[in-house]
Amino acid sequence: MKTFTLEQIAQITGGMLTKAKDAAITKIAPPALADENTLALALGEDEIANLANTKAKAALVPLGVNIDGFTTIEVERPRLAMMKLISMFYEAPHVNTGVHPTAVVPASAKLGENVSLGPNVVIGENVQIGDNTKILANSYIGGGSVVGNNCFFHPGVNIGDRVKVGNDVILHHGVSLGADGFSFVTENPNNIEQARKDGEIKENDVEQVIFKIPSIGSVEIGNNVEIGANTTIDRGTIENTIVGDNTKIDDLVMIGHNCRIGKGCMIVSQVGIAGSCVIGDRVVIAGQAGLADHIKIGDDTIIAAQAGVTKSFPAKSIVVGAPAVPRKEFIKQLKIMKDAGDLIAKFKKYEPLLKTFEEAHEDSVEG
Repeated sequence: MKTFTLEQIAQITGGMLTKAKDAAITKIAPPALADENTLALALGEDEIANLANTKAKAALVPLGVNIDGFTTIEVERPRLAMMKLISMFYEAPHVNTGVHPTAVVPASAKLGENVSLGPNVVIGENVQIGDNTKILANSYIGGGSVVGNNCFFHPGVNIGDRVKVGNDVILHHGVSLGADGFSFVTENPNNIEQARKDGEIKENDVEQVIFKIPSIGSVEIGNNVEIGANTTIDRGTIENTIVGDNTKIDDLVMIGHNCRIGKGCMIVSQVGIAGSCVIGDRVVIAGQAGLADHIKIGDDTIIAAQAGVTKSFPAKSIVVGAPAVPRKEFIKQLKIMKDAGDLIAKFKKYEPLLKTFEEAHEDSVEG
């Protein structure tokens, strides 16, 4: 069991310790679930109020929160301090040492120092794996792929041929890198091409043979990237699909072929990015947003949850709605809808008077 003193925790989190009682801290929890050996995490107003009834002797609180007779560690950035605390108590998944007997490693593969391969891992021909990388059970690394140093692949990761993965990359359960892109063509113009060109579908019920366009590009993942469970990133048609350094991708994200994702981006669960999109650096894409193909998103842009992005946006945009528009325009649209609702309510209020006026006007015309 890991145990820390309050002084150690204050030093690691960069907090200011106001010590009323001593405690040996063996875990962290919200105040309502804490015992005397727990550091209570009181990061918001509700949790701070719950300290009145907690069994904990000490709490991590935002800067400026000082409770008489209670030991506190005040921090300027509570969420950053929480990250440091969790890292102190975190226990990594069990990893076997070296290459498991059931792993398949051809003679052409090159493994760095201290590489761990779990049960049933399959390594393709001419694969290179860097020092200290750990690949857990039932994962597959395709031929010609290059994996950097200090990577950690959870069980069930699937990597296609010729994929390049940088250093310090974390891939969670079921990640797929380098599947073929969703790319097809018909011999004659199809409905989608007609609609894009003419704004309408001129012919119906025309049988088309759909030809698959093979994907001969691959995928490049930068350094210090983390990709969540069951996320898929397709290989490029000709050029590589690219994810930049320090980008973090949540579970259940789909990134299409030929996309270029910048550095330091945050892409949240259930985002879908269609093929050939270019995403700038430090872009945030919130949950369930969808991006149409061949659009560009500038650096430092924020795309709100469930936005339907059908066109490009410049740097530092805040994008909201479906179809997505700049935030100021979206607020303007909401105001217009509210004003329209007020206008309709007024019309209904005066509708009987209008009807009476119309009937009187008709009588005068007939007379």
